[in-house]
Amino acid sequence: MPSKRYTGLIDNYRDYLPVHDDTRLISLGEGKTPLIRLNNIPRLIGKDVDIYVKYEGLNPTGSFKDRGMTMAVTKAVEEGSKAIICASTGNTSAAAAAYAARAGITAFVLIPEGKIAMGKLAQAMMYGAVTLQIRGNFDEGMQLVKEVAEEAPVTIVNSINPYRLQGQKTAAFEIVEELGAAPDYHCLPVGNAGNITAHWMGYTEYQKAGICNSAPKMVGYQAAGAAPFMRGAMVDKPETVATAIRIGHPQSWDKAWVVQKESGGWFDELSDQEILDTQRMLAQTEGVFCEPASAASLGGAIRDVKNGKIPEGSKIVCTLTGNGLKDPDTAIAQCQASIMETIDAKLASVKESILRNMQ
Repeated sequence: MPSKRYTGLIDNYRDYLPVHDDTRLISLGEGKTPLIRLNNIPRLIGKDVDIYVKYEGLNPTGSFKDRGMTMAVTKAVEEGSKAIICASTGNTSAAAAAYAARAGITAFVLIPEGKIAMGKLAQAMMYGAVTLQIRGNFDEGMQLVKEVAEEAPVTIVNSINPYRLQGQKTAAFEIVEELGAAPDYHCLPVGNAGNITAHWMGYTEYQKAGICNSAPKMVGYQAAGAAPFMRGAMVDKPETVATAIRIGHPQSWDKAWVVQKESGGWFDELSDQEILDTQRMLAQTEGVFCEPASAASLGGAIRDVKNGKIPEGSKIVCTLTGNGLKDPDTAIAQCQASIMETIDAKLASVKESILRNMQ
């Protein structure tokens, strides 16, 4: 007897989400992403830890944003909205545009000019969103979105929309179900801080329901040039190669501090070089290609395992928020010189290169 066809996270977790029997679900089959146990990196760092990566880059538009967007757009349509709007560093705009297309409504996306990876911009445009590049950063775009929503009939689908977090919490459900328990530590990249907040919601809900006996310490890693949680104050001009977390005014600021306190976790920061080094190491040693911001979670976890802040014997989950194909330019730029070579179209040249590179 074949199992029931998977139709998306709302249908799968209906009892834990604010939907009704007659709610029209706007879904692209999101969720159920792989939880991959790393085999080689723990050996490379010489520590006895179990590290898993939750590869959210295999959602329909290539990032975790699809989890929240299926809920946000479903509720917007249920409430009669004909248009949605968001500010975005890229992934939110892609998800909003795709789910709006699925629903048959209009998506308006505000993106910072010159500060969005080409893969993400291509998605928003191809899905048919009305794409507005602003001469400013994400935080300025977010303020504009809030203001325009007060004067125009559009629904905001950034993470200030509570339904976004409802959808995103389901990643924690999936992790508990696959591991049979909550991990000891859950590490995430932090930009707007909605994702770390949503995961904590998911873990605590499953704990209250008796599905798991504990919840993990939640650890959030930021890029050093965009690290308001490390500065203790908002950052007006954030800068980092990790465009997905180039955010200086997190919309879930207060909620994330509560998560850190309740879970016993912490925030930390990584340099851009640490982030890029981790992105490349993960791809070349484990075969998992994530976008730069995603690598902050693993890079931070590795560092804290090495320095003993995360003890040996721990079970760690690192969220990889987006697919590496979101930002191909950054990936190629850091690999091209060392990996790609141009040779003559001759057998001798090919053979020579193969033998040299096998040494």
